[in-house]
This record gives sequence, C-alpha cells and structure tokens, in this order.
Amino acid sequence: MADIALRFFKDMLVVASPVQAALRRQGIEDARDQALAVLLEPETIEDAYRLETAAGPQCLVTPVADFAPARLTALGMEDAAEKLARAAVAIPRSFKPQHLLVEIAPCGLPLDPSSKGSLVENRDQYARAAALFEDAEFDAFFLNGFTTVDDLKCALMGLRKMSDAPIFASVDVTAGGMLASGRGTLAEAVAVMAEFGASVAGFATLSAPADAAALAATVRETLETQGADLCIMATLAVRDRNDRRQGPTPENPYYVPDTMVAAAADLRAAGVQFLRAAGDATPAYTGVLAAAVAGQDVAVE
Repeated sequence: MADIALRFFKDMLVVASPVQAALRRQGIEDARDQALAVLLEPETIEDAYRLETAAGPQCLVTPVADFAPARLTALGMEDAAEKLARAAVAIPRSFKPQHLLVEIAPCGLPLDPSSKGSLVENRDQYARAAALFEDAEFDAFFLNGFTTVDDLKCALMGLRKMSDAPIFASVDVTAGGMLASGRGTLAEAVAVMAEFGASVAGFATLSAPADAAALAATVRETLETQGADLCIMATLAVRDRNDRRQGPTPENPYYVPDTMVAAAADLRAAGVQFLRAAGDATPAYTGVLAAAVAGQDVAVE
C-alpha cells in the first residue's frame, strides 16, 4: 500500500463516504449490529465497499470507528477488540485501495480538563485504540467526529504515544466556525491539531459550499499563524437526498450528488486537498467528487 504522506500537498484526493450509511439503508442501524456485521456478515460490508470503490475514491475508511475501550464496552465487544480491528482493516484492504484510513471516534467518556487524572484516562483510551493496529497495514489514523478541543487534544496525544503514523483529524463545525458542541472554535481546534502532531487538519459541516470554503480559509489562516504545514480536509454532510427538489436550501445544500461539483471547485480554491461526502451520502456523491477533481493538483497561490 502506498505511503499517503508522499502525496501530501500534491494531487487532490477523495475519501470514500462512510459505509455505515449504506448499512443503515439496509436496516443495520445500531452501532453494535454494524460491528457484528463486520465480524459475522463480512459479505454485507463488502457489498457496500464494492459500490464505493466503483465510484473512484483514492482513500477508503474502516467500516467501524468504535475502537476506544469505552466504546467497545458500550457495545459489549471489549473481548472482541483485536478481532474487530483485524476485520475492519482486512475487509477494505481486500479491495486494494490506494490508501486506507483507520477511523477512531471520540471515546465518549466524561472529560474534566482541570483534572490530570481525567485527561490521562481519556488520553489512554486513544492510546489503547491505536495499539490494536500496531501490526496492521494502513496509511493513516482518522480521528473523526470530534466536537471539543480537549477531547481532540487527548486523542492526538494518545495516538502519538503509540504511533508515528500520519493522523487525519476532523471536527464537526457550524457555518460560523463554532464546534458542534458549542464549546470552542474551528481555529482553536486547528491550533491543537498543529501542536499535537496531526498531519491533516479537517472539518465536517452541513454548510453550503461558500460557507464551507470560508471554513477552509479559516483552517488555512490558522495554520499560517501557527507556522504549521498541514494538509486540509473538508467533509460535506448530506442531509436529505431529494431528486425532486428544484434547488439547494440552507438546510439542505447537498440535496443531489451534482451539488458536489461546485463545492469541490470552491474547496480546492480554498486550499483543501482531501474531500469527502458523509451523512446520508451515497456512492454517487463520492463519484461526483472524484470526477470533479480528477487529475487536478492542490491549488497553490
């Protein structure tokens, strides 16, 4: 598998949409049921990857992200952690992707930033998650779905305690640049990404293309202020797909896959290298993104 770091700041790359959305469309909605499907019904997961792979993304993502011990315990799968990690890597690898990202979601434990014990406990959640992949073949970790700066900091410290693999870090943000939790800003999160060893600074948003491009500009400006050399990733969250709608709305800017064409152009112009459609996105969204940036390099001023 190619080293993804060799492509940083070079060609535009598309990350596949989450296969969890495809599983939900098949009625496998519960996180535990999705994890069990990875172990017991791999052919169901493979069908989802087959469609995503056909859309042409350069990067695939593991089918589950619940690798922190607290999340595994919540799913009742703490005793199957190593087996789940192996299967989560093996299934997408069977499709021979150019790159594979191991997704790790927030651990979900309460966090008191003023307590050293709480910070250490949270940090170790991510260190133990990273340890599951010590001998696995993948390109980068993908910290995704984070909504607070302190949790993100613990995650980065935990991964860096165990691994020197590249780290993609992404936070959920509003159009105005606030984190989805309401505690902290995109700029603050990006500063933490730069300080604690991320390789790619990312955000996920429901915002329209122009607002998403403005968020990307915030990331770029923050990195410049920090003197940090990180790539940028943007994830556009699809709410409700509606082919009968006549046009985008503020609540539903990505109502059909074709809306990704303009979004990809705006984000590339803002300095983004990695693009992804998430939420209720289908492989068609991934395909449009891949076609929109095919053969293009990262925009350079």
